[in-house]
Amino acid sequence: MKIAFTTSDGVHINTHFGGSEQIDVYEISDEEHHFLETIKFNYEIKEENNESKLAPKIEALGDCTILYVLAIGGSAAARLIKKGVTPVKARSEEEEISEVLTKLVKTLKGNPPPWLRKALQPKTKNFADEVENEATV
Repeated sequence: MKIAFTTSDGVHINTHFGGSEQIDVYEISDEEHHFLETIKFNYEIKEENNESKLAPKIEALGDCTILYVLAIGGSAAARLIKKGVTPVKARSEEEEISEVLTKLVKTLKGNPPPWLRKALQPKTKNFADEVENEATV
């Protein structure tokens, strides 16, 4: 499964989802984890509309299972959850990505907590997705 992290340095989970200019994505299993890619987002400094910043991020994270953030707004969290991505807040901006990944691998080997079991369930399509798919057939 894919796990994403909002980060400014590739080491710490240290940026707010809406303002993050890069998101690092990792592949993780109960055996190992490895880096996949850094997704970069560039914005005009004068751009004030946060909603226009959120759409490309949410779209880019569609195949991720979990997104770790320093902070996230309620509407962005709701939109991610609707896409099947579980947002998780970091304990602090000093929390390191590598530590979280190591803990997740160990947790996946054992008995994951309920929130993680729920996040691991296959993504289901919602009604709007079903209607959209029927319209294209």
